[in-house]
Amino acid sequence: MNVLDSFQLQGRRALITGSSAGIGLALAQALAQAGAHVILNGRTASKVLAAQQSLQAQGLSVSSAVFDVTQADPVRAAVAQLEAEGPIDILVNNAGMQIRGPLHEYQDADWHTIMKTNLDSVYFVGQAVAQRMIPRGRGKIINICSVQSELGRPGIAPYTATKGAVKMLTKGMAIDWGPFGINVNGIGPGYFKTDINQKLVDDPAFSSWLVGRTPSRRWGDLQDLGGAAVFLASDAARFVNGHILYVDGGVTATL
Repeated sequence: MNVLDSFQLQGRRALITGSSAGIGLALAQALAQAGAHVILNGRTASKVLAAQQSLQAQGLSVSSAVFDVTQADPVRAAVAQLEAEGPIDILVNNAGMQIRGPLHEYQDADWHTIMKTNLDSVYFVGQAVAQRMIPRGRGKIINICSVQSELGRPGIAPYTATKGAVKMLTKGMAIDWGPFGINVNGIGPGYFKTDINQKLVDDPAFSSWLVGRTPSRRWGDLQDLGGAAVFLASDAARFVNGHILYVDGGVTATL
């Protein structure tokens, strides 16, 4: 087989959580462009539908599934319904959020919310999908980590805790599910121009610091993530397991 053919995703079905906007939507576009049928997910039906229509207008194969990834029972019911329609060959656990604040002033409710969204969802959806992949003896799972899986910054300790945990959960999933033919890896985005980072993008001091701190000397653009996702979702990465691929312009390589 030609090496370029191993990157193709024709005939695969991919579920991407939190994919109505931002990184999730960019990953959905990339996997669909590589030939996969992509199932978009979110909690707000109108946003998911708008994202679906935008990708379908590009001629891409896309559908949607509206459910809350932070609740175990709805996750299991949704995955069962999707599997009845066809196998989930690729799962991207992307749903996430940020709640900033000094740790000594952090509210318990915010702690539980960010843990549920960033960490519990990876466990709930990952387990539900893996239970179907295991009997088939194949599957690709990609968990969205962060440079904060390795590095901290002031005012985001809870977020850093969640992303550090996702990194290690990714490795644990690879260890437990690798023997069944499942590849579990992570993508660790650096600082990207997204809605969640808009305040930082608009802050000249922070933006100048970040660009100077980044060997590639720029913010990340969402299309920079597509190739990494296609690689890890494809047969090209068939012997890559338990790896976190940092797409960060070199931030994690330098002090």
